[in-house]
Amino acid sequence: MQSTVTVQIVTYNSAQDIEQCLEAVNRQTYPIENIIVVDNASSDDTLEKVRSFGERNQVSILCVENQANTGFAPAHNQAMRLSSSDYVLVLNPDVILEPDYIVFLVKIMESRPEIGSATGRLVLQSDPRVIDSTGLTMNKIWRAFDRGAGESATQWMNSAEVFGVSGAAAMYSRKMIKDVLILGEFYDEDFFAYKEDVDVAWRADLLGWKGYYCADAVGVHKRGWKKGSRGAQPLFIRRHSFINRYMMIYKNLSGTSWLRNLPYLMAYEIAVHGYILLREPKVLGAWFDFWRQLPRLREKRGEILKKKSSN
Repeated sequence: MQSTVTVQIVTYNSAQDIEQCLEAVNRQTYPIENIIVVDNASSDDTLEKVRSFGERNQVSILCVENQANTGFAPAHNQAMRLSSSDYVLVLNPDVILEPDYIVFLVKIMESRPEIGSATGRLVLQSDPRVIDSTGLTMNKIWRAFDRGAGESATQWMNSAEVFGVSGAAAMYSRKMIKDVLILGEFYDEDFFAYKEDVDVAWRADLLGWKGYYCADAVGVHKRGWKKGSRGAQPLFIRRHSFINRYMMIYKNLSGTSWLRNLPYLMAYEIAVHGYILLREPKVLGAWFDFWRQLPRLREKRGEILKKKSSN
């Protein structure tokens, strides 16, 4: 029997992008069991466009209308609980997939059950010759980056295992989703947005799951949030982007091997905190949130360590 796939999209004022995204989903050559759209209290006509698309194309779309912006992580968890398919494709509304995107990812994941997450070759809408992401990588001081970002797409034509996958167009197996749940959450809901995909990748890696980059699967990403200066982003978003890295490190880092990288870590932390103190001092208020959430973070860390030891 053919494995089932759910496509889930979280929207927030996504009216400009959602129809093209859904059109590409509808053109997939792999049959899709469910399309779920969770809207985080958009003030534009996002939901109207979703419903209109479904009616025009006779496509069944489950629309969930949240009364507040719960964030990327909680909304995607919400969608995951509404389906039971073998695979879940987490998709940003500003991504347009080529028709065989899902086929390629399911094929590799079916052939290698140890692969719990997979992604394709994501290129920039502004210049499809340039890579947006070919997965995630993390350096020795636990800073995560999109692999290949800004480089020529022709340099990334070879598929390979990766540390993790970007949440912009990430396929997850249901088996992995269930295995890495912490306190009932796949994405950490305290993250709201940013680095939740890195956190999942790290946790999955600790529990023995593999990530994979399939160069044949292609998606085009608008990546609108990179427009404008960092200072133009709302303060609460900048705080989440800053503090989520430390929450992730606290939960997932164990052992003593990391001590060899302590000098590099200290140099980076002094530099980044000095910069923020001078340029964006209000961002440092995120540390109050960290300490407030510490008991819950400690509980999550304990569950991760318990799962790791029993794996």
